[in-house]
Amino acid sequence: METRKALITGASRGIGEAIAKRLAQEGWALHLTGRDQAKLETVRAACEALGAEVSTFPADLSNENEVIELFRQAGPVELLVNNAGIGIFGEIVGFSLEEFRKIQSTNVEGSFLCLREAMKSMMESGGGRIINISSVVGVKGYPNQAAYGASKHALLGLTKTAIEEGRAHNIRVHAICPGGVATEMVKQSRPDLTDFSAMIQPEDVAEAVAYLCRLPENITVDCIHLRRAASAQCW
Repeated sequence: METRKALITGASRGIGEAIAKRLAQEGWALHLTGRDQAKLETVRAACEALGAEVSTFPADLSNENEVIELFRQAGPVELLVNNAGIGIFGEIVGFSLEEFRKIQSTNVEGSFLCLREAMKSMMESGGGRIINISSVVGVKGYPNQAAYGASKHALLGLTKTAIEEGRAHNIRVHAICPGGVATEMVKQSRPDLTDFSAMIQPEDVAEAVAYLCRLPENITVDCIHLRRAASAQCW
């Protein structure tokens, strides 16, 4: 049986790293991208130790030419995990337009470019699956997270349209909206949180990705909300 191929963005740390390791255990061949080559190579070694075939492609996803080249080098893939994202946090009244645009260029434009290139490839190859990693801030508002929240709301909008446009081409598109995940970013965005033991772990998000990849052909799941058991409902 031919090995399935997946492209994971933002794969050098946190959620992306956990997803890479989980898919390595599932037998996927992996194309990993991120901005930090050294950290990508560390993740690559860990995934190869789990038996996966792995390639790494450092790229700035806010650069259209680099995204196009990334997909050219990777070739056809059955799965795209759109995970790359950055966060800058602060109150709206003190937030600069430059900071706002910086977040959108990676979190929205970069995700859009990867989504576009993946859909082009999957339409030619007969189908595939795309999983966009959004956030609870894509459905709820939090202080100091206007720019980041706007980017994650936008990612859900992209997901909804891609679901409709992909259906006729056998392309399944999903979103995952985790609450607070124990990563470096959450420490920046939620300095009020001090106990990380009860938080969602990167491996929990990776398990949701693995679940979506196992869905039978006749059903789909549009969005998975992962929240801490102690947090408020978000639906």
